Amino acid sequence: MIRHILSVLFLVWAIGFLWFAVALPRPAVETEATDAVIVPTGGAGRIARGLAVLDQGLATKMLVSGVDPEVRPGEFAAEFDVAPGQMDCCITLGFAAVDTRSNAAETAKWVAQNEVRSLRLVTTDWHMRRAAGELNRTLPDHVRVIRDAVPSQPDLGTLFLEYHKLLASRAAGLANL
Repeated sequence: MIRHILSVLFLVWAIGFLWFAVALPRPAVETEATDAVIVPTGGAGRIARGLAVLDQGLATKMLVSGVDPEVRPGEFAAEFDVAPGQMDCCITLGFAAVDTRSNAAETAKWVAQNEVRSLRLVTTDWHMRRAAGELNRTLPDHVRVIRDAVPSQPDLGTLFLEYHKLLASRAAGLANL
């Protein structure tokens, strides 16, 4: 009996992992503008995609969440070739977050302070499900979120770790209901 239960659990886990690895989220096809773009740090191409969203007029402001406290706005602007005017008006560097859950908390606070009603979440494809789930738990229901995944070539180790983080995140979310 125990073997049967363990076999079923393993099969469910394996099918879930296969789905997770094969059906990674895609870039948004929606060209509808949002109030803001949110970019959690930590993956290649995220900030560049967020800046492209601003440049295309798909958002008027951007929060980069989870920036290392050592980074100064001028350094950020130089690294990503951001004009000083755009840096001053449109880009907020968030230094409070250290992980995906605190990215969501930092974002929720910034969204409330800036009266954001719609946002575009830009993060790596393998990170999107967990980041969006954490945001959904922290943002008010009236804030609309467009998911805009940055394509990547994750290795098996990254997918394995992120799948388990996603499972843990969802279990924590269920426990808080």
